[in-house]
Amino acid sequence: MAKVHPNTTAAASADGPPKTSVVRKEDGGEVSLTVWRKSLLFGCSGFTVFDSKGNLVFRVDVYGSAVGALVLMDSCGNPLLTLRRRKMSLGGTWLIFNGEDAVDPVYSVERQVSLRHGGALAHVKPRRLQGGRGYEIKGSYARRSCRVYDERRRAVAEVRRKEPAGGAAFGGDVFRLVVESDFDACLAMALVIVLDQMFG
Repeated sequence: MAKVHPNTTAAASADGPPKTSVVRKEDGGEVSLTVWRKSLLFGCSGFTVFDSKGNLVFRVDVYGSAVGALVLMDSCGNPLLTLRRRKMSLGGTWLIFNGEDAVDPVYSVERQVSLRHGGALAHVKPRRLQGGRGYEIKGSYARRSCRVYDERRRAVAEVRRKEPAGGAAFGGDVFRLVVESDFDACLAMALVIVLDQMFG
């Protein structure tokens, strides 16, 4: 079986919790992350995310099948963003909060229900009065081929299939998340988690 990343075992060593890894930009100014739809904790579902050097960057651990809130954490388990499905939303709307806050969302992500929007999967809208940018997600999450576009129609993040070096395919559970230098990798990963809930 192909390895997801060579440093997977090092990230979960018995020497204590892994050090928090800062997401570093590569030569082109972009960040390339490997996303694994699996928790490193036994009996949990979730996500484990590595940078290009194999360092653990983000994780999501889901206990049980009922999903009330999903917490995106750094490698040490510190909460970065919390994602909650908005109650009574017909099309599937998710709210993104800073840390473990559950009062003042920073973004809402609305699933696109109309077919008239040219392949849009979801719309990301800022929720705070001080403004912020909106984004649109297009493509196919099921095929691991979608992009996040800003208001100027620039692709700021992209989900791609991960091609293994040895030949054996990873399937849909391991893929790449490529984030441009001026976009927050933490927010990009939060959007991947929401897409997985909407279309996974």
